[in-house]
Amino acid sequence: MTVRRIVGISGNITRPSRTRVLVDAILAESARRSLGETVSYDLLDAGPGLGVATFRTDPPKALEQVWRAIETCDVLVVGSPVYKGSYAGLLKHLFDLLDKNALAGRPVILAATARVDHYALMIEHQMRPLFGFFGALTLPLGIYATHNDFATPSELTEAVLGRIAAAVDQLEKLTLSERVPRR
Repeated sequence: MTVRRIVGISGNITRPSRTRVLVDAILAESARRSLGETVSYDLLDAGPGLGVATFRTDPPKALEQVWRAIETCDVLVVGSPVYKGSYAGLLKHLFDLLDKNALAGRPVILAATARVDHYALMIEHQMRPLFGFFGALTLPLGIYATHNDFATPSELTEAVLGRIAAAVDQLEKLTLSERVPRR
């Protein structure tokens, strides 16, 4: 049996971040169910070369490592803090330089964090179209969390953990149906 690689990307430029906590919780639930090996990155892991990269050729080692992880994973989890009603611009830039076929058919769990509820549709109106461009298979349930969904800055409430479990249920059903080929 081939081991699946599940990669988490947190579109935050600070550490620690609530977005990273959310992405890591999704990865932890996936690992708990033995859906694959997990690894998590945030934009700081890509290094300062991300902001100045204009082409995919000859990137700094840290940036290439993140791109390679995205391109070779079996499942992708992407979370972003909400900035002015959308995902982080530098997160978009991370994906801008990928080949348009790099994520074709790849399952993606979408997640976002914000201070208030009224940005919840950002996942549907901003993130889903981005990954649709790549032909990725975004799972139906996106996970949106506000500050109220955190018991502490590093601990999620039971309510959001339930939403995470429901999204991972969808991933598990998809992978068990063998509609997603193993690499």
